[in-house]
Amino acid sequence: MKIALVGYGKMGKAIETIVEAQGDQIVARLEEKPTKKNINEADVAIEFSTPQTAFDNVVACLELGIPVVCGTTAWLDRLPEVEKICSHVNGAFIYASNYSLGVNLFFEINKRIAQLMKKYPDYTISLEEIHHTEKKDAPSGTAITLAEEIIPIYHMDGWKLSSDVSSSNQLAIEAKREKDVPGTHTVLYNSEVDQIEIKHIAHSRKGFASGALVAAKWLVGKKGIFTMKDVLGL
Repeated sequence: MKIALVGYGKMGKAIETIVEAQGDQIVARLEEKPTKKNINEADVAIEFSTPQTAFDNVVACLELGIPVVCGTTAWLDRLPEVEKICSHVNGAFIYASNYSLGVNLFFEINKRIAQLMKKYPDYTISLEEIHHTEKKDAPSGTAITLAEEIIPIYHMDGWKLSSDVSSSNQLAIEAKREKDVPGTHTVLYNSEVDQIEIKHIAHSRKGFASGALVAAKWLVGKKGIFTMKDVLGL
């Protein structure tokens, strides 16, 4: 499989290491907008760039007929536009806030526990995420996904960073930045007598990178708009 890395930062380099070990081929390492000339006839593009460039990168790949796996966060106000363009060009596209296979299982666990805990109003629910100091967005896309799975179950009025919460019916997310933390996400249920937590701790970027590569291999040859639930059969 010939892969174009669109965005060649820490995630791009982590994906490159796994690709080379598995015998696939990186045909482009781009820090600029993909074009017919620089995409080098890739079978699939894996996009981890910046919130400012992700939309243009994804659209360029779709218009070139290249399936796209996108993991850039904090640009999702334009996701409906990408989905419309993907359908118009009969392309293939996956977006996920986190490609780790463990995190995607964690998403499913999160929903199940929220459904269970909703019956017990003595517990107050909140989220905490910790990432490295170079992460550009807060809260993380993964924390937002966790929150958006909980909010409809609890009939809450959306989420806010813990410093901005103005209502008891808003889900508080505390975002911490610490050196060399790939990603830790915790959902907390706290009462006067005890606390219940579910937590996912990433030990390295390898889990994110390997999941993105699994998604890329799955996407080749398909048409449509997909999520990691489709990739994993969840």
